[in-house]
Amino acid sequence: LGRVAAHNYGYPDALVGAAVAAGNGRVEGCHGSTDERIRVAVIMGGYSSERHISVESGRNIYEKLSSSTKYQPIPIFLAGSSAEFRLYELPINVMLKDNADDIREKIEQAEAGHAPHPVLARIRQEASGITGTYAGQPVASARRISFEELAEKADEVFIALHGRPGEDGALQQELEKFHLPYNGSGAASSAVTINKFETNRRLREAGLRVADHRLAYRLEWAADPEAFYRSLEAEFGYPFIAKPADDGCSSAVKKIKNRAELAAFSEQIFRDAEPLLAGPAAVLHLGFKEEFPQKDAFLVETLIGPDGAAHFLEITGGLLTSYDEKGQLHIEVFEASEALATGEVLSLEEKFLAGEGQNITPARYAPDPTERQRISDEVKRTLHQVAEILHLEGYARIDAFVRVRQSGAVEVLIIEVNSLPGMTPATCIFHQTALAGYTPYQFIDRILDFGKQRSERVGAPK
Repeated sequence: LGRVAAHNYGYPDALVGAAVAAGNGRVEGCHGSTDERIRVAVIMGGYSSERHISVESGRNIYEKLSSSTKYQPIPIFLAGSSAEFRLYELPINVMLKDNADDIREKIEQAEAGHAPHPVLARIRQEASGITGTYAGQPVASARRISFEELAEKADEVFIALHGRPGEDGALQQELEKFHLPYNGSGAASSAVTINKFETNRRLREAGLRVADHRLAYRLEWAADPEAFYRSLEAEFGYPFIAKPADDGCSSAVKKIKNRAELAAFSEQIFRDAEPLLAGPAAVLHLGFKEEFPQKDAFLVETLIGPDGAAHFLEITGGLLTSYDEKGQLHIEVFEASEALATGEVLSLEEKFLAGEGQNITPARYAPDPTERQRISDEVKRTLHQVAEILHLEGYARIDAFVRVRQSGAVEVLIIEVNSLPGMTPATCIFHQTALAGYTPYQFIDRILDFGKQRSERVGAPK
């Protein structure tokens, strides 16, 4: 950088000097002016199995907001555990290029007192004149901040976390203590939707279709594994679905086809230590670096299939909420996408990473356009009911199976609800919002506007 700055590359000195002076003047003018942009803390990372997807989402949100004249995004990384949330303001370059584990490692190294590499330190020093003037990077290394400091630095928060602690309401409760508006559903609704068993129970009680289900407990398994396996086999029969009852989407969701896989799933999820058990991992065909949580219970569900329907497909539908002119909550349900899985269960990567999965928007309910729209409208009505029953707000994504009977009857079977759906560039919710006329930035802007309005309605000072 020093060498580049020292050469004019054939241009007259006076011309180069004038250009640099003009540029410096514009930068100094900007630095001296009052920045009236809305400061948005984009919280990403976390400690769930979806932390890498979270960083991808947070990075995308940051980039969309930073290109606007309305918002000033601040990258915040969440580390720690359910017992203690640790917030770190990130250097922009670290946020843009590293995954969640790399970011956490750099934080740990910095907190342990490890200095940056001498060559890197020298480059930073020699380039400080240029970067200080033009880059405007607020921090050179990750800096821990408290929630009090967060409330001073930010006007709003965009939670880009997936799984805990973003989708269970825990972080929302902390933000509410400091009157910080945030995106997505409130704490109470999030605490329900993270719990797949409770979500199923409420939807079934309201008359909606869900898979038959029950919780399988570690205590039962530890007391008598054979009786535990026989009980599940008698109630469900192979194949069935086993998954954590209170984790993010597609995390450790497995199609169980026989006793060996049931035993392997139980041993893995009920293990005492964090490292995966090699034998059960092989039986379950766990991928390289695939994570598997430790739980005291897991959810068992009947495998949903066509059941003789003329057409059967898996869909995922997004929604956006706003307040109408009377102050009533309005729920806009988008055209759903058809999700195509390459394996037995749709993976995290297929849902959120570019080139990893296939989604078709809008879903192909029927070849005839009029019939397709009739079915779509019925599906959207059901998703609207789900949002009302579970008090979803801001935005959300609902996964479901759809059966279209020969008679034309439509059955929508809800799989799960995501209160903070992935916001990576490849996620199909942006395809759905595009059909509804929103650019990605406009969609994100609407989400933030709703959070701000909701906060004002409850009398918060921000």
